[in-house]
Amino acid sequence: MNLYPKLILDALSKVRYPGTSQDLVSSGMVEDNIRIEGNKVSFSLIFEKQNDPFIKSVVKAAETAILTYVGEEVDIKGNIKVVVRPAAPVKEEEALLPGVKNVVVIASGKGGVGKSTITTNLAVALAAEGYRVGLLDADIFGPSIPKMLDMEEVRPVMENILGRDRIIPEEKYGLKVLSIGFFVQKENAIVWRGPMASNALKQLIGDTYWGELDYFLIDLPPGTSDIHLTLVQNLKLSGAIVVTTPQQVALTDARKAVDMFQNEKINVPILGLVENMSWFTPAELPQNRYYLFGKDGGAELAKERGVPLLGQIPLVQSVCESGDAGRPAALNADTVMGQAFRQLAAAVQERLEKR
Repeated sequence: MNLYPKLILDALSKVRYPGTSQDLVSSGMVEDNIRIEGNKVSFSLIFEKQNDPFIKSVVKAAETAILTYVGEEVDIKGNIKVVVRPAAPVKEEEALLPGVKNVVVIASGKGGVGKSTITTNLAVALAAEGYRVGLLDADIFGPSIPKMLDMEEVRPVMENILGRDRIIPEEKYGLKVLSIGFFVQKENAIVWRGPMASNALKQLIGDTYWGELDYFLIDLPPGTSDIHLTLVQNLKLSGAIVVTTPQQVALTDARKAVDMFQNEKINVPILGLVENMSWFTPAELPQNRYYLFGKDGGAELAKERGVPLLGQIPLVQSVCESGDAGRPAALNADTVMGQAFRQLAAAVQERLEKR
């Protein structure tokens, strides 16, 4: 019997792949490796997926077509090899923050524990060490960083950078700053559903020209919400810091925040806990400590959850006054609060370096 490749291809052109209704030849499923040795014929059929449900039926149909249209004496059964087409390389999406080395989120289980105060002063303390620092107020429903930095009247502008319109973050105290509060009137409430808030946050991150940064700090809303999931899904986070106060009601909610980041579906490394308002210290008696909200609650929670305690920040009247005046306490390294925030910044740097 005189066999040649065209006979085999003509027979295979009679077989249609059920998934597309195209024949095997025109759809490129027959590999260019037909081999004929006497009456023995062998070749490969190419499929897109390893688990293609039509593999067995297509191979059998190819064998039948060759026996029917070429000749019953052809030795074909068991000689058709199945191969899977290599998957095309997936094009990676452009990173949202390509020039940022460390992305750190600051979270709390509940409001009122001083999360934004910690975030702002930590950013200022890092900038004072000469680092390039970005600060994003992602507390969509209660942005307070504009007040703390005396930037409530700021309205960012857009510039065309490399053919794309980008928001230019404002600069203050060596920080690049952006907040949803810059885009709304300070006396107006922001009433948005979860998806709207999440989309606004993605725009604040992705449509802003942050440039090269050593640290990018994100002040999250209190609790657990869509916004937290949006950040986890869209950014490669270096770690999370959870802020609490020593009293039990705050610790209960802080425990939930820690659990959220440690959840296997989120799995963001926790850099540590910050215990805020650990004690009250009068400015005129800096050595005196009055434990108004309990003692060492944050330290005990850190030990319980196996995460570091990054710092215990005292409550001093000046920290409230400086926040209201738009001059963060960390600007003055010679004060009790200034020293506390510089120590916190050093602890965060150390944790990130270890990671």
